[in-house]
Amino acid sequence: MPADRPAPNLPERTMAGIRALIRDQGLVPGDALPSETALAQHLGVSRSVTREAMRGLATLRILEIGKSRRARVAMPDASSLSVVLDHATHAKGLSIQQMLDVRRTLELRTVSLAALRRTDAEAAELLDLTSRMFKALEGDYSALMELDLRFHSVIAKASGNDLYAMLIDSFQVITRKTWAIGWRSRGTHANRLENLKCHERIATAIMAQDATRAEAAMSEHFDSAVNVLLRAGVT
Repeated sequence: MPADRPAPNLPERTMAGIRALIRDQGLVPGDALPSETALAQHLGVSRSVTREAMRGLATLRILEIGKSRRARVAMPDASSLSVVLDHATHAKGLSIQQMLDVRRTLELRTVSLAALRRTDAEAAELLDLTSRMFKALEGDYSALMELDLRFHSVIAKASGNDLYAMLIDSFQVITRKTWAIGWRSRGTHANRLENLKCHERIATAIMAQDATRAEAAMSEHFDSAVNVLLRAGVT
């Protein structure tokens, strides 16, 4: 094998080595890693392989790479998971309904936990979001969509489990592709208003810290979403 070509899977093994170093040294988001040269020496690979591995970790939001400073541990977010979910719908032939089924399972749990663990500020924000959704009903649906996405994101955050929050936020890439279809399929003002009232029922149940009522309202919300998309031919 030519000397200038890395061995198979060497960048992947180097990525694993960098992640192990982060764990072993107890580095947290914002902490700087050793220099590229020091990393290469520590891992026993070339600087070019180290650089390639670091770029891969930056794509996964494990590292932040700046032009004039050393790489730092990144604060994880849902962006890399979103890419995987979006790709999975095509590469593995997953249907939108299958994705909704998974999301429904997650959101029934998060809404129940949110009702039990939410802060006063989170409960107030959910009620404020529903109020703004009612006001946006006659306007551009894109503004309403953003409020809807934020609504579900706040519920996931209020669950008190950061992993739930990341997973729910990662589904936004799918929701953005289907939201307008569902909204148009609701057709009448009355049907659209009822959809918003369902959000209000979820928010008020969380405010009342009634987990059973919150879960029932979320289940109703997903039943409606699934049926609307099916009527629109989205399977």
